[in-house]
Amino acid sequence: MSFSDLFRKKPIGLILNDAAGYERESGGLRRSLTVFDLTALGIAAIVGSGIFATIGSAAASGGPAVALLFIFTAVACGFSALCYAEFASVIPLSGSAYTYAYASFGELFAWIIGWDLIIEYAIGNIAVAISWSDYFCGLMSGMGLHIPEFVSTDYVTALRGYYDGAAAIAHGSNLAQLAPAIQKSYLAWVNSPVVGGVHLIANIPAFAIVALISMLVYVGIYETKVAGNSMVILKVIVLLLVIAVGSFYIKPGNWTPFAPHGLTGVLKGVSGVFFAYIGFDAISTTAEECRNTRRDLPRAIIYSLIITTILYVLISMVLTGMVNYSELGVGDPLAFVFERIHMGRFAGFVSLAAIIAMASVILVFQVGQPRIWMSMSRDGLLPKAFSRIHPKFRTPSFATVVAGLFVAIPSLFMNFTEVTDLTSIGTLFAFVLVSGGVLILNPRGRRHRDGLFAREIRYTGDEQDESDKRYRMQDERPPTSRIPDPGSPIPDPASDIRHPTSEVTTKGFHVPYINSRYALPLVWAGVAAVLYFWNPPELRELGRLTNFTFDRDDLPLFLFIIAAVVLTIMGIVKKLSLIPVLGLLSSLFLMVHLGFTNWMRFLVWLLIGMTIYILYSRKHSRLRHPETGNRKSSIVNRQS
Repeated sequence: MSFSDLFRKKPIGLILNDAAGYERESGGLRRSLTVFDLTALGIAAIVGSGIFATIGSAAASGGPAVALLFIFTAVACGFSALCYAEFASVIPLSGSAYTYAYASFGELFAWIIGWDLIIEYAIGNIAVAISWSDYFCGLMSGMGLHIPEFVSTDYVTALRGYYDGAAAIAHGSNLAQLAPAIQKSYLAWVNSPVVGGVHLIANIPAFAIVALISMLVYVGIYETKVAGNSMVILKVIVLLLVIAVGSFYIKPGNWTPFAPHGLTGVLKGVSGVFFAYIGFDAISTTAEECRNTRRDLPRAIIYSLIITTILYVLISMVLTGMVNYSELGVGDPLAFVFERIHMGRFAGFVSLAAIIAMASVILVFQVGQPRIWMSMSRDGLLPKAFSRIHPKFRTPSFATVVAGLFVAIPSLFMNFTEVTDLTSIGTLFAFVLVSGGVLILNPRGRRHRDGLFAREIRYTGDEQDESDKRYRMQDERPPTSRIPDPGSPIPDPASDIRHPTSEVTTKGFHVPYINSRYALPLVWAGVAAVLYFWNPPELRELGRLTNFTFDRDDLPLFLFIIAAVVLTIMGIVKKLSLIPVLGLLSSLFLMVHLGFTNWMRFLVWLLIGMTIYILYSRKHSRLRHPETGNRKSSIVNRQS
């Protein structure tokens, strides 16, 4: 295997051709999603534990200024969202960032992003399931139905809580004086059954909700759509009620000081705020189930991001206006503020909505993960079973079962905090590659007819690519006829051949082109002006970087500065499209503030993925070994 093989790209035309072959053989996935359904799925994925849980800790750190962090994060996500929208319009398939990376960076990066997306979809869902369990147990307790602590807490949290509680009791405190979280963990440990010296402690509600939703996802996309739409409508109504009712209890004095802990305090909430936006990209995994992918999917990505940003900013202003920001560091801030003003019934209603909201998030990500694995399996990077389509339900059956187990079992014993930050850094890495992919394939924002996106797959009998002995790329006028069935005789090179869905290569969504040569210096000038007049203390502390005197926590920031300089020079010299450049810069900047420890955990995760790639995926890659790509043996077991 040569080094260049690791970066062999899969041409867009070949991607579309292979997908057409799979659809002919298996019948494909069921196409039933409209732009309304897709937007609802996007809102379902975004509005979840981020707004119902992590917004509290973000507000407690940053004060009312957390609203500005929501706006900045939305803008940063918006740049990446536009890049996702362009890719979704050009490559209307279910692989999301994995497929986009395969076309732009090559196989190695495609595997890396496919492995990375497990963090966003599967591990992120573990965090949501744990948060759902907390809300569910709280609601049941409020209704007089007590769920034992040892079946609603993970082992590590219970152990830590036991030691903290025991230490407090040893110093004279009683159980009732302990913080609610420590009290719950302490009781979970002391009341749990012990077998062979091992305390039996597991989060059963978290396991149960993932199992139930995985069963729903297995049955079909139509049933998933109906359930998702219903949950989205309900939780949007609840959020609007929170805004409307809470606005009558706002005390403007609570908004002063606006940023009590300065820029550092605001940026401490990056992980929680960004976690609240994770999900808009998940709807790109349903591309093969859309009625009109090129038109509807880009619109839905943008619509869902705009709607949720408006809701988030209003919610954050209402929460910090109703109570002092310092009181919001709780796990259920929306319910807490209404309990604080003695509206217990409404707080219970909010808790019920939170349960539904988080269930819808689990739903969307359990839809997304199997479809990414399905795309990777089609390319040979995962075993063939992952691309198996159920003959009746027309869903990726085996991948759905594995995704359910992958999320449900760890949710029994994993800790919420440990997976939240890892989810954020993994998602931002995906944003970086998608934004970079647009710069590689369409660097100057040209219409698809003129750029690399317009290159069509043509059959030839002479010049042949090593990765596929039947195809090569040509920059010619858009052909009009359909790709023949795989294995059919090679047609005359002069004939017009292409994927049936490629007839709109000059249509669909494309990122608006703004010349970085002129716009990027203005952006940096604006940033410099804001920092000059604001003059935050954190800016003055950066002077130590010029002397190369920094600790390990400064290393991500130092690397970001280098990347920003390189990207700025390239953008100006090569007249790159501004929006993908800003998508790269903003995502990298957000990654900087997730801490050195999370970077190390992320790198360890990638090393595990690289080991799997070397031992299995590179040896079975269909792009590298096209002769082994027998689709008929890997698609569907037609026996019921």
